[in-house]
Amino acid sequence: MEKIKLFSGENLPLEMHKVRIVEKLNLIPIEKRASAMLEAGCNTFLLKNRDVFIDMLTDSGVNAMSDRQQAAMFLADDTYAGSESFYRFESKLQELFGMDFVLPAHQGRACENIISQVFVNEGQVVPMNYHFTTTKAHIQLNGGTIEELITEEGLKITSNAPFKGNMDTVALKQLIKDRGSDNVAFVRMEAGTNLIGGQPFSLENLQEVGNMCRKNNILLVLDASLLSDNLHFIKEREEKCKDLSIREITRKIADEFDIIYFSARKLGSARGGGICVRTEELFDKMKGLITLYEGFLTYGGMSVREIEAITVGLEETMDEEVINQGPQFIKFMVDELIKAGVPVVTPAGGLGCHIDAKAFLSHVPQVEYPAGALAAALFITGGIRGMERGTMSEERKPDGSETLANMELVRIALPRRVFTLSQVKYVIDRIVWLHRNRHLVEGLVFEDEPEILRFFFGRLKPTSNWVDNLVNQYKTDFKDSL
Repeated sequence: MEKIKLFSGENLPLEMHKVRIVEKLNLIPIEKRASAMLEAGCNTFLLKNRDVFIDMLTDSGVNAMSDRQQAAMFLADDTYAGSESFYRFESKLQELFGMDFVLPAHQGRACENIISQVFVNEGQVVPMNYHFTTTKAHIQLNGGTIEELITEEGLKITSNAPFKGNMDTVALKQLIKDRGSDNVAFVRMEAGTNLIGGQPFSLENLQEVGNMCRKNNILLVLDASLLSDNLHFIKEREEKCKDLSIREITRKIADEFDIIYFSARKLGSARGGGICVRTEELFDKMKGLITLYEGFLTYGGMSVREIEAITVGLEETMDEEVINQGPQFIKFMVDELIKAGVPVVTPAGGLGCHIDAKAFLSHVPQVEYPAGALAAALFITGGIRGMERGTMSEERKPDGSETLANMELVRIALPRRVFTLSQVKYVIDRIVWLHRNRHLVEGLVFEDEPEILRFFFGRLKPTSNWVDNLVNQYKTDFKDSL
């Protein structure tokens, strides 16, 4: 894609696929969008899909399948035990990651549950480059704590650092020394740090972490859900990897780990997941829980049709022209928003474009959830559903006070092979308009606040009548346009 130049001189990402199946979209009037948002408790997770125009909430389970994935689903062996579909899935993972043992699971958080139950003991710590919400919750439910050891660059909104997802190896060394290796359940690396802008780690940094874990006899675990983006960035940004194929980089990454788990809703573009394990001893510790929680060892709670689609999707992940489109569309979006003065995370990462809500709504205090307010305002403005990735996604401290997030982000996810460039340009247009009218947006306060994972199903309300003010300004500027 990058080698295709336009005579006009424009630098546009070019889709390297054609559309074969379409889904009709509907944009409801702004008054109805405002009502829908308020009925959903100003939480984009609680919106009904019928009210959403451009759904950029997540890249999980909403990626477009290829024709080959669709075709593979007809080959499924719908057998409870010993399904040939599973053995094809297992063989592909063994080939790509070089690990002999594979455990299927219905999605990534199921893998997290099992890994945490088996390897996290009361009082142990799990160092990681950065946490993910469900990962942190599973570790805490099993009596552990987490330590985020992201490098200093990782928490800077704007940066030229190519690998903001790197782990601080000096801090890791000190933590192991202070806590003792027996008190470290495992070290976790997340390929594409979700909560700080989909930022990748480098192969060089990973190898340093791997050497440290082997020296101290500590398990190293990879969340590979966003691996495809991380592979693209290593190939593009890491000098010593420029001449390596995606398949070769994948194996070099996998060689550092004892356990690799993933959500195929992201990696593989179908619904499911799995755990790859280096040794039979580790495999035996987990296989009983797979059967207890997920299903038998040759389907793991997944449809065998999905298993066939994942197997093809994993192979397609080794194709540079497949995995580079998402990051290139995200970069286009980031670059256009920067031109318009909209604060975003740089450099452009994977998964989606990340708007800096703290700067966008600098007048809204963090305790009033500026990222949540901005996500609500974006839906009202354009029917665009993004996701809050800020203080709302944290949890309260024992004394009831807020845990203020390191970053207040609104993630505008770009599911793989789903949206066209014109749709991306529409989203950019509405964000730019909202930025110019940002003074109209104020904060939110919880009406119904669950104790666990409140950002999924908590309900909030505006702190003032700012929703009405936003609607009125939109109607003034856009007249009868939806």
